[in-house]
Amino acid sequence: MPSSYLTREGYEKSEQELVYLRTIKRKEVAKRLQDAMEDGELIENAEFEAAKNEQSFVEGRIKDLEILLANAHIIGEDDNPQGIVKVGSKVTIIEEGNEPECYMIVGPAEANPLEKRISNESPIGHALINHKAGEKIKVETPGGAFEVEILKIE
Repeated sequence: MPSSYLTREGYEKSEQELVYLRTIKRKEVAKRLQDAMEDGELIENAEFEAAKNEQSFVEGRIKDLEILLANAHIIGEDDNPQGIVKVGSKVTIIEEGNEPECYMIVGPAEANPLEKRISNESPIGHALINHKAGEKIKVETPGGAFEVEILKIE
């Protein structure tokens, strides 16, 4: 399985979520299931169904986090040669006619465009990888192509 790119912060956040799901959430869901079974007829018990669905979600999330963490590659400054966009880089770009924008290139698990964290697998993130400040890059998106210039890489 390919590596999952995570910042140190993202790795620790995922670890904390995994511990919470294993130690607290599993017990809460088990208690809900037990209470629902004690309430009688399981066929028509909406609470039992809801608890089973939640249990399925929690176990799926635990499995996803285990795989993510087992294959994680922690992004560090050592991974980012100066002047070249890599996963973990902070990149300031400008599209003609717009204001400059700064993004951090992260792996898909940590992507959050509202926080200016874009995935290396997104059209913009993918286009920026391995380029240098001063270069103009063509970005292909489902909505059409556009060009950005890399102003600064941190």
